[in-house]
Amino acid sequence: MLDKTISPPPAEETTTRFGARHVLVLLALFLTVALNPIVGLVSGNAQAEIAIHFHTTELAWFTLTGALVGTFMLPFVVKAAGMYGKKRVIVIVTALGLVGDLIAALATSYDILLLGRGIAGIYGAAAAVAYAAARDVFPRPLVGPASALLAGSVGIVGVGGPFLSGWLIDTWGFRGALWFMVVATAVSLVILLAFLPESPVREARVRMDWLGGILLGGGLTAIAYGVGEGSEWGWTSGEFFAFLIGGLVALLAFGITQTRVSNPLFPMKLLARRQVWSVLLATGVAAGALYSVGVVMMLLALMPKIPGLSEGLGWTATHNAVVTAPISAVIIAAAIASGVLARRVDPRFLLGIGGVLTTIGYGIGANFHASAGQIISWGVISGIGMGMVVSSVPILIISAVSPQEQALGNGAQAMVQGVAQVIISQLVFVVMARDGMVMKGTQFYSDSGFSNGFWLVAGCCAAGTLLVLQIPKAKKLDEVEVGQAA
Repeated sequence: MLDKTISPPPAEETTTRFGARHVLVLLALFLTVALNPIVGLVSGNAQAEIAIHFHTTELAWFTLTGALVGTFMLPFVVKAAGMYGKKRVIVIVTALGLVGDLIAALATSYDILLLGRGIAGIYGAAAAVAYAAARDVFPRPLVGPASALLAGSVGIVGVGGPFLSGWLIDTWGFRGALWFMVVATAVSLVILLAFLPESPVREARVRMDWLGGILLGGGLTAIAYGVGEGSEWGWTSGEFFAFLIGGLVALLAFGITQTRVSNPLFPMKLLARRQVWSVLLATGVAAGALYSVGVVMMLLALMPKIPGLSEGLGWTATHNAVVTAPISAVIIAAAIASGVLARRVDPRFLLGIGGVLTTIGYGIGANFHASAGQIISWGVISGIGMGMVVSSVPILIISAVSPQEQALGNGAQAMVQGVAQVIISQLVFVVMARDGMVMKGTQFYSDSGFSNGFWLVAGCCAAGTLLVLQIPKAKKLDEVEVGQAA
């Protein structure tokens, strides 16, 4: 049973501009959501140096360890946010993330570095809770623009972030990037404590479904890990099938237990609604594919150009920032425009058009990626599509669920997207490495490997676009209930 919610004052409902209080709240939520793209950007720029410094062919786990931990923890974090308060939970997981960042920055071995990144991955779950908080604390006319700005953080970070990470890495190497993660997380924690109000929207406090969470998180993690190691074990090996089948059995057991426990982690009645599961599937695959393209882009730009060994472009991180800045600006503009249009337009159309543009853009990129001019030309196309996709995700969730289900809806979407991103990213590394070479413990990539990586991402974007056809007519933002805690 849900606690009574607080309705917004009538005057707030007519607010169409961000006042000073709204701006401060938006800043706190923005930093929470932006931490993931910030870390992804900085770590992506640093991974070429990390691979060479630690002499590892297991570079994929530098970025994917945190994603796996975040996926495993997500159901617990979302449930706790519903019961104990969204601000309280966001603050706790951000503090734990800060501990992980410190461990990674001080690491003297690759194993310790992965340990730190794994602990830091816990705060990845905070973004799902932040979107739910935005629905509670902003009045109706501001929910769409606020949600779009939060989703467009990947583009906003992408404008200044590459220059910052380029300066850090070109000046202090990958250690500078790791210490920046510490500072960014600490700043976010302080601003959260200072400006984010607690939402009074609550679920009744009940016993946590630990078994359900372990089955769900463990099953998804097992599948993602099996796919990640499949190229090394062999795709027909016993180890690969053990993790794959074990993960599927755990997910089946999760579905069964959720119909039999009194307080399920994710109510099956929610996930069984076509309006919900179709949105989760389409947005999860589409967004997961988009966030996976960074693997190809970063390694293409930053790996050295060594004839016969490595076909990277050999750019500095700063030069890469200059090249990608126009693309990031386009992502921001498209995200903001989509957030405004969603008040009047069915968000399914925005997601579908965005998916088509990203498919076209990365398909072109598979054949033309040898110069800055080529990358910018198709990057603008994919950037418009990416802005439309990432801004449509939280808006479609808002249209599909009630205010009390918002945290669960965001959590479920983040889990599907996280698993899709991990699996697609792992497969990208696999197809890129097929025609590559290992030298002194470091994996290098051929031009055909980069092409195959782009084709894989384009294909996944196309799959996400086709899944949009399964979504029933969605509510426009002006038709949904929002602003309970304004």
